Amino acid sequence: MECADLKETPMLTLSIHLAAAIRGYLAFYMPTNRLVDLLRTPRGLKWAVPVALVTVPVYLFAMSVCATVVERGGQGYLNVLVLLFAWNALKFASVALLTPLRGLQLAIAHRTGRVTYASPRD
Repeated sequence: MECADLKETPMLTLSIHLAAAIRGYLAFYMPTNRLVDLLRTPRGLKWAVPVALVTVPVYLFAMSVCATVVERGGQGYLNVLVLLFAWNALKFASVALLTPLRGLQLAIAHRTGRVTYASPRD
């Protein structure tokens, strides 16, 4: 039984390190991830809902345009853009929905004296 545990531990460690590296790469180089991180900070909370109200319809419109082009005989690789636009729309919609909860969490933290921030960039 111990041999199986020793073989699984390096695999688990490798997968955790790989996931952390991918997350770090995507958080740094993808502009929407950087914007979402900024909107989660205490200073960015006031802008989260207005930004989401603008970006979600734009991403959904871009998604529908790409899907229409593909449906009418366009290049198949545009399906990747359809998925990307859908993912970004969901990402910003979730930020808009969770902003009031984050604001409430920060207000409670200020009252109790335990202020924590969501992002190390703040």
